[in-house]
Amino acid sequence: MSETILSARDVRKTYLSGDRRLEVLRGVTLEVAAGESVAIRGESGSGKSTLLHLLAGLDTPEGGTVEWQGRAADAGRRGAFLGMVFQSFYLIPELDARQNVLMAARMLRAPGAGDRARADQLLARVGLAERAAHLPTQLSGGERQRVAVARALMNSPQLILADEPTGNLDERTGDAVIGLLLDLCRETATTLVLVTHNAAHAAKTQRQVFLRDGVLLPD
Repeated sequence: MSETILSARDVRKTYLSGDRRLEVLRGVTLEVAAGESVAIRGESGSGKSTLLHLLAGLDTPEGGTVEWQGRAADAGRRGAFLGMVFQSFYLIPELDARQNVLMAARMLRAPGAGDRARADQLLARVGLAERAAHLPTQLSGGERQRVAVARALMNSPQLILADEPTGNLDERTGDAVIGLLLDLCRETATTLVLVTHNAAHAAKTQRQVFLRDGVLLPD
C-alpha cells in the first residue's frame, strides 16, 4: 500500500461576514497517497482555495487536523516538503525567470552552482531555456505560469498543490500548462493536488473529489 503523504481529518473553517458566521468547511476529510494526482472540484465560492491553504499550512483550521506524512503540518518544513502553483503566478517582477525559480531554493539555503544548474534544467523542461534571462513582463501569461511550475519543483518536493493554475490563461494555453504539470509530476513521482473548476483538466488526474456544502464528496 502506498504511503499516505497528505491527510486532512474533519477539517473545519468558519469566517465572519458582518454579524453572520459563514461555515465554509464543515468537516473535510481527505487522504492522498504518495505519487497520486487528485483534483478538487466545486462551485465558485465553495471553499476550494480555503481548503488548499489549510492543506498547505498557510492557514490553521478551527477544528480537525492536517498532516504531512503522518506529522502535523509545519510551516517550517513547507519549503522542503511542498511546492505551490497559484492562479496569479506571483513572480517577482524585478527578477528574471531563472532568479524567480531560484527563489524557492533561497527559502532553504543560499543557492549554489547545483541549484543554478537545476533551475536551468527545469526551465528547459518547461520549454523556457532561451527565456531564462527574461523578466516576467517580457513573458506571456503561459510562460509566466510555466516559470511558476518550475519554481514549485525547484526543491524536489514530495507534494505539489495547485490552486486554479489555469484561471488566468486562455483554453489552449491552460491545457498545455496542465498537461505539462501532470507530466512533470508523473516523471518525478511527485504527488499533485489540483484545485480546478475545469472538468476536462480534473479528468486528467487519477481521482476527483467534489467540495459541496462544506464537505468533500467522492467522484
